[in-house]
Formats: sequence, C-alpha cells, structure tokens
Amino acid sequence: MKLDELKPLEALLTADFRQIEPRLQALDKHLILRTYLDGYTLGDIDTKIWLALRGNRAAVSFIKRGSLANLARWFNYIEENHPEIQAEIKAKDAAAKAKVAAASKAGASYALALQNADQGVVTRFLPEPSGYLHIGHAKAALLSDYFAHQAYKGQLRLRLDDTNPSKEKQEYQDAIIEDLALMGIKPDTVTYTSDYFDYLYDMCVRMIKEGHAYADDTDQDTMRDQRWKGIASARRDRSVEENLRIFTEEMKNGTEEGLKNCIRAKLSVDNPNKALRDPVIYRCNIETPHHRTGTKWKMYPMYDFACPVVDSHEGVTHALRSTEYTDRNPQYQWFIDTLKLRQVYMWDFARMNFIRTFLSKRKLAKLVDTGKVWGWDDPRMPTIRGVRRRGMTIPALRDFILKQGPSRNVVTMDWTNFWASNKKEIDPIAPRHTAITKKDAVKVVVKGADAPAEPVKQEKPKHPKNKEVGTKQVTFANELIMDQADAKSFKDGEEITIMGWGNGFVRNIDTSAEVIPTFEIDLNLAGDVKSTEKKVTWLASKGQTLVPAELWDFDYLITKDVLQEEDNMEDFLNPVTETMEEAWCDEAAASLKKDDIIQLERRGYYRVDKGLNDWKEGEEKKLVLFCIPTGKTGSK
Repeated sequence: MKLDELKPLEALLTADFRQIEPRLQALDKHLILRTYLDGYTLGDIDTKIWLALRGNRAAVSFIKRGSLANLARWFNYIEENHPEIQAEIKAKDAAAKAKVAAASKAGASYALALQNADQGVVTRFLPEPSGYLHIGHAKAALLSDYFAHQAYKGQLRLRLDDTNPSKEKQEYQDAIIEDLALMGIKPDTVTYTSDYFDYLYDMCVRMIKEGHAYADDTDQDTMRDQRWKGIASARRDRSVEENLRIFTEEMKNGTEEGLKNCIRAKLSVDNPNKALRDPVIYRCNIETPHHRTGTKWKMYPMYDFACPVVDSHEGVTHALRSTEYTDRNPQYQWFIDTLKLRQVYMWDFARMNFIRTFLSKRKLAKLVDTGKVWGWDDPRMPTIRGVRRRGMTIPALRDFILKQGPSRNVVTMDWTNFWASNKKEIDPIAPRHTAITKKDAVKVVVKGADAPAEPVKQEKPKHPKNKEVGTKQVTFANELIMDQADAKSFKDGEEITIMGWGNGFVRNIDTSAEVIPTFEIDLNLAGDVKSTEKKVTWLASKGQTLVPAELWDFDYLITKDVLQEEDNMEDFLNPVTETMEEAWCDEAAASLKKDDIIQLERRGYYRVDKGLNDWKEGEEKKLVLFCIPTGKTGSK
C-alpha cells in the first residue's frame, strides 16, 4: 500500500466489521515484510491507524483471533512496546466511560462510543413531510438530539426529506417543526432535500458518465419480478450516451419517453441482499407540483440516493436510523464509496413497536382519510399530537423514549410502561376534582346536628400532598349527589366516609331497589375515618353551580396485538374505540382550560380537551375531558 492509501485509513477503520474487513486484509498483506506500516519507527500513520483499530471493538476482537497473522503481530507489537500510546488510549477510555455513565442515567445503555467523536459530532433527523410525526419518529429525533447535544457537544441538523411531491404537504412540514419544538428539540440547522436538487442532479449525471447508473424503461411489475429473481434488466447495458440523453433531456423535461424511464444504480443483479439489486435512484413525477420548487423539476431523487449523498455533503458525521434500514446500509456505503464522498458513520437502533398499534404512515393516513378517527391528533392515534392530546406530557415522553436507549434489540412493547411513566409525572401536580355521572346521580339528604342549614363554602387544597398546586372552594350543603354504584353497595345503618368532609350513617336506603333514587345520611363528624370501609365522592347540589362535562375514554384501534404483513388492516379494526359519559363536576372545575391535567377522585386522570371558555358564541358550554391511561389496566 502506498502512503496516500494509508493516510485515509484512520477514518475508514471505525466503521462496522463488514465494511472494514477488506481493509484489514489489505493491511495484513502490506505488513508481510514490515514491522511498521510506514518507515522503521513508530510514526504518525502507525499511531493513528493503531488507535483507530483499538477504538473499534469488532476489529480488536477479530485481530486478537489471529486470522490475519501479520496484522495481529503488528498490533500486539505496538501495544507491548509503545506505552506512550497506552496513555492516550486510557484517557480516551476514561472520557468515554464518563460520557456513558452520564448518558446511562436515563436508564438505558448508551455505550455507543460513536466513531471519531473527538473530531466532532453532527447528527441529523430526516423525516419525510408526508404525515404527522409518530412516536417512532420521536425516538429517532430524541436519540439524534441526545447524541448531538448531550452526550457530545455537537450539532443536530433537521432535514425534511421532500423528494415525493405526491405525498408531501406544507401542513405536514409545519407540523413536524412544531412537534419537535414541543419535545424540546432545537435543531442547529433546518434544511430540505429540495435545497440540493441541483447538486443531486449533478451527482446522478456523474454516476451515469462513470458507468454506475443507467436509464430503464422496464415496466414496474416486470422490474419488481426481475429484481426478486435476480435477472438483469435488458436496459442494463445501454450506452453512457443513451443514458445521459434520457436523463438530461427526456426525464428532465418530463417527455413521453422520459416518463417511461427511471434511473437505476448499477450495484448488482443478484446480490443475496435484495436492497443491492440495482435500486431506482431517480423517477419522474409531473402530476403534482412540489410544495417548495413548484414545477421546476419533472423528476426527483429517491431516498436511497439522496440520503447518503446529502448526508455527506451537509457535513453529517453520524447517521442514526432504525433497524428497518439495516439491509440498506451497504447500499448507503456503496454510494459514498462510488462517488468518493466524505465518510458518514451509521448506527442502527430498534424502532419502538407497541401492541395493537401500527406506525405505518400510509395506514395511519388511511384511518384519517376514511374518517375512522378525528384526525392526525386523534387521542387514539400513535402520533406525537395524538398521545399529547390523550394526556402524555412532554417530559414523560422524553424520559420514556430515552430510557429505551439506542439498543438494536427489536421488541413489541405493551403500552403499560409508556403510560405508567406519565403517571409519575402528573400525579404530584394534578389538581383533584370530583365528577358524578348524570345518569347515575343519586340524591342524598344530609341530616344531623353537624349538617349545615345553609350551604357553606370552604377553601381546601387542590392536592392533598402538594400545597404548591393551590386551593379551591368546596361547597358543603344538606343536599348532595352521589354515585349509584356507591349507593347500591351501602347497607342501612352503615357508617361511611364522605371524602373531604367526615363520616356519616346511611339511613332510609332501599337496597332492594334496582335503582336507588334517594337516601339520607346522618352526619357524624366525630367519627373515625380510619374505621370505615367505604370512602365515597360527592357533590353538593345546592349552593354551587355544577359544571357539565363529557368524560371520554378510548380503546385500541385494532384488535390484534401484532399485525403481520399479509394481514388486511380493515379486518382487525376495533368497531368501538370511544365511549362518552355526561357528568357533573364541582364548581371549581369551571376555571379549567384546554390542556390542563386533573385527577377526578376515584376515577382517574384526565386532560382537558375543551374548557368552558373554549366554545364559540352560541355553543353549549361544557368541559370535555379525556381519560389518561395510567398503565394499570391496559388501554385504560
């Protein structure tokens, strides 16, 4: 190997094993009659390459096995005879461990040791503006943000991959930027793949000129069949001149001939990895104007081509993406190598999968378009806006996702832990209120020496354990409403606790009745609340204006835990995914506003979807409350 071949190796030897194996073999051959890679003493090249290998665990493991005898001899010789290198290694290891320890406070292992991180880290988040962000996107965004801004003092680039005008809208683009801001993600730079259409065009022209791409007018079904069977296209050996003419004249201008063609990269015909079988890198689209470039372009680059080319061009150093792209990693590297572009390191992480949930934007869009849900922000949708509308807080969302870490292990999770993490966030700060459903309200007459002759209001804490939440006025009166289910559980003469007030004896109750219309309570404020079995909620029906409310709860959209590729989504749609009960809430609830989170005593946590002041003139004013799952009862 010549000196100019050795110098770039330092950056290339930090990739995964499949990519570096040929380079290890080249080094082994180079070392057949050499003690050092360059010269007769330890120099800059030997130091840098040894350090690069030492920092790559896969490479060290392979070298130590001794399969490449010359490389193993050189590696061990440097390690044993040059302690001055060990000091640098130990310092790097200590720094890496410190970063890992800090990162792992989130609850997962962040021991990634990003390649060449000491030379700077630039990550990117690359969503397509063809729908709203879902929780799978949130993981990609938060991990990229974490490694850019917390684990390393680097940069995060947001690049909207707007290469398919048929699917993309300004609405989605704006929503993505807003949702990232809500999650506390602040990219250092915002760009669009469309910013680089001229550059990508030039790169494609170069590939054609260098014999690495060709124009193909094979129909879609035949092309798919040929790729599956490993059959070469009849157009694979077209001349460079013909390919250039079709791309730069016909496809560029959207002519009849151009529309029949696409451009395919000349990787392989029959590679076992089907992602490497001459993928399409450019195709025409004249039907829909691009939402940023209008009708300037009649053809657009495909993701598989634009992604590595623009990543390298923009200065991205580390591309984190989910394991669904693993088979396409060699393709990504092929474009980098073939076009001789700056190296970008890749790391795959497992996407988040949840039971009875799909994260396909195509399927989610179908639910929206067919009216199965209210929109992309429907509380049943696994979008960022959907789970937020259901009551997930941003701190809990960030915490949950970061605790999953960048592991490659693909698992399908229950929603239980997701919502349980949210409960920890909201329980200490959610004001307590009371609701009694209208259809189950039972009239209660309060008697006894302690009973108030007229309604009385008292200032009470909104939260029993957190004074910072504030206070509210609670009305005490001699006429109440209680819940039918509670009333049916009482026995005549039984002592119960009226929560937040005191004890009382149940009188004149007809427990044999199918529906109990009314009963009395003989108030006994001297009674011991610890001695009673039943603690019940209530509302004074006199002396306060009760607030009408709708209590909504939601279920899974599909009935099967995991949908398979061959499954028809419509066959597994849950026929009933929402329920609503009308209720009365305490007067203090009148001040609640949209996005407030409360706890209704003995019912659960709720997010306010509409407050009394969120209605238009003339509309009936009422609270709209969405039940927030807690992780205890599946979807509830």
